This record gives sequence, C-alpha cells and structure tokens, in this order.
Amino acid sequence: KLKDLLELLPEHDLPEDLKSKHCKRCVVVGSGGILHGSELGYLLNQFDIVIRLNDAPVQGYTDHVGNKTTIRMTYPEGAPLSEHEYPPASLFVAVLFKSVDFNWLEAMVKNETL
Repeated sequence: KLKDLLELLPEHDLPEDLKSKHCKRCVVVGSGGILHGSELGYLLNQFDIVIRLNDAPVQGYTDHVGNKTTIRMTYPEGAPLSEHEYPPASLFVAVLFKSVDFNWLEAMVKNETL
C-alpha cells in the first residue's frame, strides 16, 4: 500500500526558501493553549524557523502565538480546516502512521472524498 501510494506522489524537494534557511533559532509551537494571554507573538516571530503542531490556530491569536509558520506538522485528523491556516510560504507535513492516514493521503492526491 505504501509503495503504491508513494508512486502517486510527485517527487519534491524542500522549497528553496526553506533549504536556504539556517536553523540557528527554532521553536516548536504546540496546540495546548498555554500561550494564550502570554503576548509572546512578537518574540516567536523572531525565530528563524517556527514549527506549528496540529491545528493550533494563529488567526485571532497573533499577539500570543505570532503569525509566522515555517512548517506545520499534523496528523490528517488534526489538519486545520481553514485554508487561511496554510500560509503559501510554509511547508505542510502530514504525519502518517495509521492505515486510515494513508487512505486519507490517497484520497487527497486523487482528489476523492473519503
């Protein structure tokens, strides 16, 4: 199943702007809500690479969580539903480990519904 799925995917490398970045200062921002009220958004935006996990919202919370997203990593069921949570300059990484995750990816590649 994995081999068949990999054959469906186009081969891509990292985006050029991400390849050229040197990760001197990186931060991982989770989705637990601990930053709410922290007003650390400006500080988080200063990191070279900002990795966001799952569907942690950015819009409406930028004062607390910043607005920079370099990489968003999530399981398919944790992917943000709003297209606004996928900045064009960021990299989306789907973390697949269950058979239904692979079915989801196949449906996305083939533009099918599950």
